Amino acid sequence: MTRRIFSGGEFEAKIGYCRAVVAGGFVHVAGTVGQGDTVEEQCRAALEVIKKAVTEAGASLENAVRVNYYLPDAAEFEPCWPILSEVFGDAPPAATMIECGLIDDKYRIEIEVTACLPG
Repeated sequence: MTRRIFSGGEFEAKIGYCRAVVAGGFVHVAGTVGQGDTVEEQCRAALEVIKKAVTEAGASLENAVRVNYYLPDAAEFEPCWPILSEVFGDAPPAATMIECGLIDDKYRIEIEVTACLPG
């Protein structure tokens, strides 16, 4: 059984995707950007959107098993470390950080998460 979760974000309709897909015992959350002026503000905002999708799917960020971070400037990743440590706590997922271009120059970070469903 596959279930799709939509957050109503502007790019979901423009591009044709959903925020998350629940399938095969996992929650696959699409790359998510957040609003704000700084990489830290955007990181926190993106994680809130992700948390909402994962929660709607029936899991939590404690169930995250994989996270990918995409940043146009790798030097901006380090300011996010305390936020990520706080959010993922004692159950951190496997992680990868990639330096790349994002869909709009205003975005400083995009985060993609895979979580397993509890049970």
